[in-house]
Amino acid sequence: MRADRVFAYGAAAGLIGDLLLGDPRRGHPVAAFGRAAGAVERVLWRDHRGWGALHTVVCAGGAVGLAAVAARSVRTSRTASVALTAAATWAVVGGTSLGREARAIGQALDAGDVEGARERLPHLCGRDPGALDADGIARAVVESVAENTSDAVVGALVWGAVGGVPGLVGFRAVNTLDAMVGHRSPRYLRYGWASARLDDVMGWPGARLTAVLAALAGHDPRGAVRAWRADAARHPSPNAGPVEASFAGALGVRLGGTLSYGGRVEHRPVLNGGGRAVDSKDIERAVRLSRRVGWLALGVAAAGRLWKRGGTS
Repeated sequence: MRADRVFAYGAAAGLIGDLLLGDPRRGHPVAAFGRAAGAVERVLWRDHRGWGALHTVVCAGGAVGLAAVAARSVRTSRTASVALTAAATWAVVGGTSLGREARAIGQALDAGDVEGARERLPHLCGRDPGALDADGIARAVVESVAENTSDAVVGALVWGAVGGVPGLVGFRAVNTLDAMVGHRSPRYLRYGWASARLDDVMGWPGARLTAVLAALAGHDPRGAVRAWRADAARHPSPNAGPVEASFAGALGVRLGGTLSYGGRVEHRPVLNGGGRAVDSKDIERAVRLSRRVGWLALGVAAAGRLWKRGGTS
């Protein structure tokens, strides 16, 4: 079986596995990677960019190396190659768990349980929930669904199309490192610099594809493109900006504005300023859009893998 078909069948099986099973409550491979990366950090940490870069190389490089060894060990068996690709896809994507968490918060808001929604919000994003009202929580959820559609689904499929199982694993490893050390706290401002910059680079193609697919799959393609062109560049994140702006336009809602992370208040630009304010009903709409984008991304990634093989044969 050709490599492009191995990827297509394996990635489709992995996405179906994620749809049926979601993330395991115990023993998740990404959690195991996080624990290993934390152990490496305890050994290497210095308030220095060079040591942080070494941390990134050791952790991400080690994950890619193990994935490459695994892929090479099964390359003579079509069934094993598809199974490994499926397992890797299931391990690195998180669309179903993303949707579950978002819907649980939406259900709490619909029931008038704002306090319950606040308690669940940290499972989805790093916002400070205490100061958020119901609409603020809903906006945070929609923004997180948009951004994580790129980070937890589309970006992984893009790099899987480029590099097979090592590409899938490498993208998720870098994304996990960014979540662990890539933020601008005093401890990680220098140490996490390399992980944050590498995540920006690896996330670039997936974010643009997510924005395009959100426009195609949403209810207002023109609004999505208009919001992307007008507002994305003003967002502080080069990758979250296009994704959140496109989702905002596709859903007809207004995202961005004032938010709080770890006690630090940020005033972000408004995305799709002509849209209406987000409410709890938009959470379900965002989750459905996210799912459509994920399946479209699988088709694009599989087609890209086929084109890559045709262009090099």
